Amino acid sequence: MFNQTHHSQTFRQVPISYRPIPVARIQELLEIERAKFSKLAPGSGSENNRAGKVTPLGVASSFQYWEPYPISIVSAKGAWMKDVDGRDMLDLSMGFGALLVGHLNEEVVKEAKETLEVGTLFATPSPITRDGAEIIARRFGLDMVRFANSGTEATMYAIRTARAATGKLGIVKIEGGYHGSYDPLMVSNKPDVDLAGSAEDPTPIPLPAVVAGEVHVVPYNNADAIERVFKAHADSIACLIMEPVLENIGIVVPDMGYLERVRQLCDQYGVLLVFDEVKTGLTAGPQGAAQRLGIKPDLIALAKSIGGGIPVAAFGGKREYMETIVNGKHAHLGTFNGHFLAMAGVRAVDRICTPEALQRCEDLNRQALTRMSEIINEYELPAHTVGFGVKGCITWSGTPVRNYRDYKATDFDLAQLSFFWSLNRNVMTPPGLDEQWLISLAHGQREIDIIVGDFLEFAQALRA
Repeated sequence: MFNQTHHSQTFRQVPISYRPIPVARIQELLEIERAKFSKLAPGSGSENNRAGKVTPLGVASSFQYWEPYPISIVSAKGAWMKDVDGRDMLDLSMGFGALLVGHLNEEVVKEAKETLEVGTLFATPSPITRDGAEIIARRFGLDMVRFANSGTEATMYAIRTARAATGKLGIVKIEGGYHGSYDPLMVSNKPDVDLAGSAEDPTPIPLPAVVAGEVHVVPYNNADAIERVFKAHADSIACLIMEPVLENIGIVVPDMGYLERVRQLCDQYGVLLVFDEVKTGLTAGPQGAAQRLGIKPDLIALAKSIGGGIPVAAFGGKREYMETIVNGKHAHLGTFNGHFLAMAGVRAVDRICTPEALQRCEDLNRQALTRMSEIINEYELPAHTVGFGVKGCITWSGTPVRNYRDYKATDFDLAQLSFFWSLNRNVMTPPGLDEQWLISLAHGQREIDIIVGDFLEFAQALRA
């Protein structure tokens, strides 16, 4: 067993020993499971074909699409969804964190219905929006906060706030990190390593049709790389934006001391530190990842988990930086900012996401991770478990993944096989080879037993 080298508030357990899975066995099972999928979900195929005639790829967000076609859902309640073919599917994605409280949570629905008796939008100041801001500021330890409508908006405005506060335009981001679709942040999300240069000093790779501006890219868990960039370019760099725990490539946890050094370097070189907590937020704990990990950023972006499934986002932080909106150094605009249904979600989530409620979810998540680790050891699988708060994942590598280049060396065929295997057994993991499951307030012991049982059967099949 490896000695613990990662932050004590995160979970990672690598196997004592592991053996490769024969490639022929992986390909055999992949062929079987893909064929089985098409037979089990023909209605989703028909729905995607019809939708593709009126919307690109037949989906509302490009990430929702995967080959041969995505599952189409007609209803959901708690931790379960029903697809167009009538199957009850256990949801482990939970809207990538937006459904931390579960589908159609009674408190969220009740709060939304009561709000609709008052109004939906005044497009003026209201005690309703002020109350929401007080809730977010108090819970996440922020001096000031503004609401937005999506994670992309939250990170975009956090970047603009940093630029306004510093008078500089450059950005540093983490290789493999995703922060929404604002142009400067669509750089090196998942770059081709053949084009991305040195692992120590990556080449920035923008996505097509992106106008990035000055963007520097550094590997995660490598503070020395950050210092090299700061030494050369700090005069033009406004901020470093990062997820404190990387959740675009499974879950990649910080080394002990890494985030502390990042904070120190930002202070030393006059660069603002922006935490993207769109995916962590309350899934990391009752006050988010920053407070749990003991690092205070200058600005923070929030979304998903704070709204109970209703679209809402926020950005905020230290007063001296947020007051750039007050003094006119930049403008934050949006007709739907602070929408009353969003505020209803914020109020309900704040009320029900108590430390005790989130601890119960985390205990269930830790149980799942521990039991799966035992299976990995029993079958000597080339895999390990990683977790943070109520999120977890299986990473198909026998050794720790500390950055994007490590992630690119994992077994993607095994990951894809695992995805189809679970899907064909009515367990809906996130639609990608690089996401993580979420144990919501709606999950219980029954759901944990299903997840672990499914993984055990998969391990047995791999070694059959």
